[in-house]
Amino acid sequence: MKERRRRQIKRWRGIQNVLFEPEPQYGQTNKELIWKKNKSTLWYYPSSNKKYRIPLFLIYSLMNESYILDLAPGLSMIEAFTKEGYDVYLLDFGKPGYEDNDITLDDYILTYIEKGVQRALLHAKSNEISIVGYCLGGTLATIYTALAKEPIRNLILFAPPINFSDSPWMPQWFDQLKNNKINVDDLLGEYGVIPAKIVGWGMRLATSPFTYSSYLSLVQRADHPDSVRKWRLFNRWVNGHIPFSGATLKKLINDIIRDNKLINNELIINQQPVLLSNINANLLLISTSGDQLVPENLSLPLIKKVSSPDKLYKRVKGGHVTLAMTGEIPEFLQEWLSKRSEEI
Repeated sequence: MKERRRRQIKRWRGIQNVLFEPEPQYGQTNKELIWKKNKSTLWYYPSSNKKYRIPLFLIYSLMNESYILDLAPGLSMIEAFTKEGYDVYLLDFGKPGYEDNDITLDDYILTYIEKGVQRALLHAKSNEISIVGYCLGGTLATIYTALAKEPIRNLILFAPPINFSDSPWMPQWFDQLKNNKINVDDLLGEYGVIPAKIVGWGMRLATSPFTYSSYLSLVQRADHPDSVRKWRLFNRWVNGHIPFSGATLKKLINDIIRDNKLINNELIINQQPVLLSNINANLLLISTSGDQLVPENLSLPLIKKVSSPDKLYKRVKGGHVTLAMTGEIPEFLQEWLSKRSEEI
């Protein structure tokens, strides 16, 4: 009884820490700004013990800030890559303002990602690069790689939503969208740039069980200070939605989600067809067993669509952002990437 009471006291003290202590810091890995366009920034994270010639170029989602990839010391994917000997570049898209309402998906692919990769190659003095895409960033990375003229050696995708033959999110809404009973154009046209609060509301509506389970896990683990710290960092990121360009969201919803054009090789970017068969880079596609946001059926069909002679699908334990928060590179990933990155 005394032990149970002691744990309950520690648990409530942990919850008090969440309510009253200053927010923990994030994004602390050493970095340099090497290029900026509009709100987007290209960051360079040098490895202190560089082992590999081919650098990594990371692309994250458009819905949250990219610091989930550099959450905190010991919980940072970027830090883990640099410790393993890789130079890392991160394209941070920033927060669109109302003046950015005409930024399209085409712009993100060609004006930001393509130009960012070109700058990274020039800065690294490298003739090849590895592209790493996480979540919606994986979707963008896939589109870019299918169009790219730049020399891409490796393509690593973490839970990219690509195939929308069905959807795990709000099935009734999805069915109505597929049957053209919902038209999002007028709504998105009213906003121009979708405010962060609306983006957050939409994500919570789509992932409500996941959202509530996060708070339950806090109560259950509140007597463990390290768990509370991780929860606070994660929760800040989860609730840190950013504005979204209406023009981009319109194309994502209509072309990629409703009409499923990407997986069917029907998507057009700047008058160019996005043919997945054009992807020849070494491909590693990763999903996790507990991903409620992007289950494997949204990603796995990509494997059969690409022309890559060297391709691997890996499903591992964890949730949607587990691999971004471990603070280390999984053994299977390090083994795969090291063999394809050329030691110095």
